[in-house]
Amino acid sequence: MARLVTDTFVKDPQTRLMVHLRAGEEPAPEYAALVKNPAAWEDGKLPTATGSSPKGEDDGDDGDKPAAKRAARKPARGRSAADEGSSGD
Repeated sequence: MARLVTDTFVKDPQTRLMVHLRAGEEPAPEYAALVKNPAAWEDGKLPTATGSSPKGEDDGDDGDKPAAKRAARKPARGRSAADEGSSGD
């Protein structure tokens, strides 16, 4: 396993808490997969994946979800009243 050369913070995908990874440590594989900056690693290369992604981590592709598309197209209620300067009554 590769060692870190800089202190790094990553967000644990299960607890959503920030985890401090110290320089000189060999982080657990689930945390090592979250460190995407090659400059943080001793040899300048990202460690190889040892199987599937960490538990609870998705592919990060939130742009194709229907709710996100609806929110992008449809303005929030009450905007026309705010534009007119009235309370909407």
